[in-house]
Amino acid sequence: MQPFKCGPDYIDPKYHRLACGTETVNLDAFMMSREHIARLYDRYGSEADVSIVEGVMGFFDGYDRMTGSSALLAENLRIPVLLLIHAGSTAYSVAPILYGFKHFRPGVAPVGVVFNKVGSASHYRYLEEAAADAGVASLGYLPKMKDLEVPSRHLGLSVEDLARYDYLPDRVADAIEKYVDVERLLGLMASDVDPVIEEESFTESSLHGRKCIAVADDEAFNFTYRENIRRLESRGKVVRFSPLRDNRLPDDCDFLYLPGGYPEFYLPALSANASMKQSVRDYIESGGHALAECGGMMYLCDTIRGMDGRDYPMCGVLSEAATMEGMRLHLGYRRMVYKGKELRGHEFHYSSTIGSTPSVAQQYNVRGEAVETPLYQYKNLLAGYTHLYWGEHDDLWTWFD
Repeated sequence: MQPFKCGPDYIDPKYHRLACGTETVNLDAFMMSREHIARLYDRYGSEADVSIVEGVMGFFDGYDRMTGSSALLAENLRIPVLLLIHAGSTAYSVAPILYGFKHFRPGVAPVGVVFNKVGSASHYRYLEEAAADAGVASLGYLPKMKDLEVPSRHLGLSVEDLARYDYLPDRVADAIEKYVDVERLLGLMASDVDPVIEEESFTESSLHGRKCIAVADDEAFNFTYRENIRRLESRGKVVRFSPLRDNRLPDDCDFLYLPGGYPEFYLPALSANASMKQSVRDYIESGGHALAECGGMMYLCDTIRGMDGRDYPMCGVLSEAATMEGMRLHLGYRRMVYKGKELRGHEFHYSSTIGSTPSVAQQYNVRGEAVETPLYQYKNLLAGYTHLYWGEHDDLWTWFD
């Protein structure tokens, strides 16, 4: 099984991996071209017996009306649509809802529906009748089950949380087998995957060649895109390391990638690992090439003030203090021009930085409005809150020329 995720989210793919053990591929219409999205879907989908694309927000919700929505993604890739409707407090009223979904944009009309949080078998009969009258196949339901609920957190699940919920996939599978017509569902959702179209070419740069690329990957830092890592692997040997547990960076490191994650949950351990902090600091101070995003950027600050109000010393590369105090959500797509290249990504965090380090690029939201999100440059380090996508054009290497 190959999972896909519509949009830039890092959290839902963790549920996917928990369920099927396969890494998710994000498909995002703001950060990627339509051709690149098709290429990713074809490449990874052709290797699987079943591909599932999870939507984002409401089916027709995009960053500009429908642009970037699950609906347009399904239409462009010709993916059959299965609706999942929360039916806990409704019955026949789902009929006009389903009718609207079927007729609003006929090119992506749902082929079936599964109802969630259904109170009883008799409740489902009302829903089934409503679906029939709306002309949408009802394929079953999931009853209200307390043990299938996962409490929310400000950024989703940590690695420890995932370990606590490793029973969920089997529990959900049992419920689906009992209450959903899986064979009919698979029959209605069957579609062909096109042959893989020609791959993108790589860009020459001063970093071209087989390099040692160090990627932080542990409980604190793990927000990466599969295709971004694939691009790194095309340039050299990716060596994963842990800022929490390892003593130093991998030997002969040519490029350092510090992705986002949950450093705020591991501040004492990160701060206590003095040898790793020194290794990172020495690498960057000596002119090593590095990219740090969101949590990775916070790790490079002088300190991080945790939710306990304490200041924890970090790497001290950036003369900034990151803080979790006064947590406010910063959310949205971002674009900027840096060294003549347009960079695109997204921002999702509750922390902020305090300091006087100037930003080297003005960032904008999807409406073209300037935002205050900084992009820091120090020697050969590029750092900021924006999670960047470079999986399509291989532009990452030219940012450091």
